[in-house]
Amino acid sequence: MLEKAIAKAQKLSAAEQNAIAQIVIDEIESERRWEEVLAKSPGKLRKLADKAWAEHEAGGSQELDPDRM
Repeated sequence: MLEKAIAKAQKLSAAEQNAIAQIVIDEIESERRWEEVLAKSPGKLRKLADKAWAEHEAGGSQELDPDRM
């Protein structure tokens, strides 16, 4: 899949290739940062998830409507 994406990207202009490359680099770095944060305090994510679920169960969430976004 990556090779297919790279082959398609190579057909784009240099500016478009650079933009795509920056997006990929930013995403990889972001993922690495999340992994570091979660590794340092795995309980924190559980607490956030529990809080979000409790809010949902209490009626504090609503279904997303793409037509209203």
